[in-house]
Amino acid sequence: MQLFNFAEAISISRRSPEKLFKILDLHDALGELLPDIDIVFESKTAESIRVQAAEILSRLAEAARGILSEFENAVLREPSRVPVPGGTIHPLTRYVMNYISLISDYKQTLIELIVSKPCSKIEEDRTTVALHLIWIIVILESNLEGKSHHYKDTSLAHLFMMNNVHYIVQKIKGSPELRGMIGDEYLKKLTGKFRLAATSYQRATWVRVLHCLRDEGLHVSGSFSSGVSKSVLRERFKSFNAIFEEVHRTQSTWFVPDTQLREELRISISEKLLPAYRSFLGRFRSHIESGRHPEQYIKYSWEDLDSAVLDFFEGNPGTQHLRKRSQG
Repeated sequence: MQLFNFAEAISISRRSPEKLFKILDLHDALGELLPDIDIVFESKTAESIRVQAAEILSRLAEAARGILSEFENAVLREPSRVPVPGGTIHPLTRYVMNYISLISDYKQTLIELIVSKPCSKIEEDRTTVALHLIWIIVILESNLEGKSHHYKDTSLAHLFMMNNVHYIVQKIKGSPELRGMIGDEYLKKLTGKFRLAATSYQRATWVRVLHCLRDEGLHVSGSFSSGVSKSVLRERFKSFNAIFEEVHRTQSTWFVPDTQLREELRISISEKLLPAYRSFLGRFRSHIESGRHPEQYIKYSWEDLDSAVLDFFEGNPGTQHLRKRSQG
């Protein structure tokens, strides 16, 4: 009776998320003991014990369902508004993904306990538990999307979403049980989302940098100086230097914690930036070097930029100065 009282007290206690797994452990243990309880207390006088055991099992099941439902609501309502520095992974993302990884370990128990589907049209052939897990991730994504709007820099908002959705994908891939429940179809959708966020980051940042390296507006018809306006060209180089230096100073403090993702992003940036800069430099260097103070306009070689890209997304605090590795 004391053991029953303990289990009953647990079943009616406050429904905090961390209690779910202990409740499921209790439910499994009592469920396994139930046949023995029926045998040991089979007499008519001991019927109340058999009834109480079954009632407590039912209450533990109800408590588990309630906690899972309240966890979903808590993820949706998580109120933090202070952006995480550098656009890195939000603590909520880590907590939720670790939590649902643990949930997947109790797959069989939860399949028995959860009978209601969440309001979602995702993958109707999935088990009810899998739908709950997908629904929690959908809610998490929605919350993260709201948090991304607290960044004043649009590029950083996209980087934040890229980091967090990538973390979700990696956690699913890292757990065979969870991956099996979530399914490759939904995993593919998530992968597409973090890649879209990465593309959106690049567009928000690098379109304005590369805009400085365009030919449009440089050529002057009828000019005796090879048809290129040196004043416009100087301004173009000055603008490029200023914008790139600002991007470098800012984004060296941003952080992409996954080393492979960080490297992929840098390579993608280099593949867009370096050919464009080398081409621009090759075509117009002579027009600047034939004038006064060329070093004020051609401040960096393409090797300098190549080296500078390696500083990006390291999360280095303080002002980052662009190093000049080579001259000329």
